[in-house]
Amino acid sequence: MSQAWKSFKQGRFGMLGRRDLFRGGVMSAAGSMLGLLSGSAPRASAAPSTGLRVGDDIYQSIGVRPLINCRGTLTVIGGSLELPEVQAAKHAAANHYAQLDELMEAISKRLAELTKAEWGIVTSGCAAAMAHATAACVAGANPDLHVRIPNLTGFAKDEVIIPKESRNVYDAAIRSIGVRIIQPETAEQFEAAIGPRTAMAYIFANSRMEQGALTIDDVIRISKAHNVPVLVDAAAEMLSIPSDYLKRGATLVAYSGGKCIRGPQCAGLLLGRKDLVQAAWINSAPHHGYGRAMKVGKEEMIGMLMAVEMWVKRDHQAEWQKWLGWLDHIAARVSPLSGVETSVRREPGDSLSNRSPSLSIQWDSARLGITDAEVADLLYNGEPRIALGGSRRRRSRSGNGSPTQTGISITAYMMGEQDYKVVADRVYEVLAAKRQPKPVPAPRPPAADLTGIWDVEIEYVSGKTVHTLSLDQKEGRIAGMHEGDFVSRDLRGEVDGDKVTLNSWYLEVHGDQLLYNFEGTISGDKMSGELDLGEYLKAKWSASRHSSGRG
Repeated sequence: MSQAWKSFKQGRFGMLGRRDLFRGGVMSAAGSMLGLLSGSAPRASAAPSTGLRVGDDIYQSIGVRPLINCRGTLTVIGGSLELPEVQAAKHAAANHYAQLDELMEAISKRLAELTKAEWGIVTSGCAAAMAHATAACVAGANPDLHVRIPNLTGFAKDEVIIPKESRNVYDAAIRSIGVRIIQPETAEQFEAAIGPRTAMAYIFANSRMEQGALTIDDVIRISKAHNVPVLVDAAAEMLSIPSDYLKRGATLVAYSGGKCIRGPQCAGLLLGRKDLVQAAWINSAPHHGYGRAMKVGKEEMIGMLMAVEMWVKRDHQAEWQKWLGWLDHIAARVSPLSGVETSVRREPGDSLSNRSPSLSIQWDSARLGITDAEVADLLYNGEPRIALGGSRRRRSRSGNGSPTQTGISITAYMMGEQDYKVVADRVYEVLAAKRQPKPVPAPRPPAADLTGIWDVEIEYVSGKTVHTLSLDQKEGRIAGMHEGDFVSRDLRGEVDGDKVTLNSWYLEVHGDQLLYNFEGTISGDKMSGELDLGEYLKAKWSASRHSSGRG
């Protein structure tokens, strides 16, 4: 795998959080996106399984290596750690039966008291809250309609308006209900889009929706004038009480439970207008129909309620100061190293999303003989295993523009109580190590000219498909097009002897990214190897050149 692709895959070009991927410009740091979604960094080998044991080594007992989380609340690395009070509440709930409608009714009343919203329910995650809210807006509490989702034929309301700046990979939860998405870009277009079939408007809470041609306040104002409910997706945000969005006039707001609230990882909250939140519960499990697939259990219900109970009791300012102390300790440990610079982001800022202090550690990669990606790999594959964020590279002032200034970032709020000491020592150890310059091997002459059209058979874990590559080779460099099942995307690559690497990526309008890294071996008019699909894991590929396809 080329170093460029490794950096791209491991997210070393940005410090974006999970739900920050689309804040501040779609794909402004494409490398971060794949790294954050896939968990990034090569998988480290684990000890063979010896059978599950309950204890501190529960993951190791089945051959899985746990990690220290210095990145944030990414689902792929476990989100957050449940509060001890949440764990105790879940354990107590697991020892008894309860009728779930009665249980949710009681929890809803308590959530209303705690959050100052009209009503609230616990869901099996923020995406489930979004799906149930959408179902409530298209079907209400009508079981005749509910059991037909996602076939909305005959429904009076089957459209959802999503501003362009709110499109994101998570709105798949809304689309799963079967609605038609309308995507305006301005306030005028938004108002024109509202009609008798409009079931709901959706806002993805992000800074780009606070300014521009169509803002959060525009959406709320126009929607209220037409009696259209507004759902705000605030998944990774702090739970403000009362919710900032409900205060601004939104109808519903959805949160992740397993992020900064530190409830169950597979839990979420839906808060807002009582009749719609109640209808969302009816469209959820244990009731049958589409929502049955998103079941929330009595343990998660009670655990999520306890997380909110604790949220209103926690000393958030004291937590912030504790996190700053951790980062100051790490900074003090590594700052004495020659050429290393540190800075701590100490103030919360305006954003409620992924709110945590963070530490940036910068150095000259040419001087220390190691890059940010290499540091991150050593920490991720070492013992203990440490997952870091990336840091945007600064270019040198030498005039040649080479990116020699590099670095890593450490996010505090998902670290364990003693993790900061371990992290400080390990980062120091890696940066302080003496290194000999590594010679860069000269590229080998290409074994073949791959210019032409190639049919590529891809064999997934389940299923096969055929794609087309149109390649133009200049010495060892390749440019071209990759024709997939539905779309085409630009392709770049290189040939080194008989080894070939080809990379392409495509960003869907809603934010899903399809990334392909073909690595393989050339043999005449054939190629084959392994396909790295990022968060969609691995596949095999083989390609044959069209007989008329040679340039």
